[in-house]
Amino acid sequence: MSEDVTAGTDIGPLDIGRVMAALPHRYPMLLVDRVEELILDRSIVAIKAVTINEGFFQGHFPGRPIMPGVLIVEALAQAAGVLAVESLGLAGSGKLVYFMSIDGVKFRKPVEPGVLLRLEVEFVQKRSRVCKFAGKARIDGEIAAECEFTAMIADPPKA
Repeated sequence: MSEDVTAGTDIGPLDIGRVMAALPHRYPMLLVDRVEELILDRSIVAIKAVTINEGFFQGHFPGRPIMPGVLIVEALAQAAGVLAVESLGLAGSGKLVYFMSIDGVKFRKPVEPGVLLRLEVEFVQKRSRVCKFAGKARIDGEIAAECEFTAMIADPPKA
């Protein structure tokens, strides 16, 4: 990271360019549109604008579009990825954040087109290569989904 920042420093908000510098994901799999707050070594609040133009709504479900739960969890994981690479000073390094486990997932409310999905993730445990997170996805303050997950930071696979 080029900035001189310390643990607990709030470096948000981050625009889509900064999000894309932190994550390798691109359309249609980039599920974080902006970061509203990022406190290094602590937490992140990110936003996914859910629109009817999302490709998955064509089949999930015709006549009753609902964002698939696995994509809600993926959005939380991507927010965690931004938190991890920014906190560890790895943004732009090419390192990837891989899921290792997902625990205690609960889906509380369907996510429909036209909402802003607020992704709240915090570190539960942080080591140099393995991090554990707790995340909540909210719509208008209500929990839509929540889970804990573990991820590993590693080099991308060799070509």
